[in-house]
Amino acid sequence: MAKRSKKPHKSQAKLEGYVVVAFAEDMEQATEYKSILEANDISATITEPEAHEIASKEIAVMVPEEFLDEAHVIIESQHAYDDFYDFAMEDEDNGEFGDDYFEDDY
Repeated sequence: MAKRSKKPHKSQAKLEGYVVVAFAEDMEQATEYKSILEANDISATITEPEAHEIASKEIAVMVPEEFLDEAHVIIESQHAYDDFYDFAMEDEDNGEFGDDYFEDDY
């Protein structure tokens, strides 16, 4: 019988102390989360699901555990900003912010 190494793999050792802050739907979103976190001085890493983990296709964005709360706030504030921007662009497309909106009644 072959002995199994008790040493963690390099990828597991690198992620020791890291926890998942968000799951991204695709690599573009994961990279955006990572960039936002790093811009706010929070180290972040991206882990893709292993090939044998068919049930989960989401990509995990991970941060050091001591920065988890701060990272949640940053990501949530980004969601709020994105939602506001999407709402504003949707209203503009519907004509609510058209030329008439900025005309004076004088």
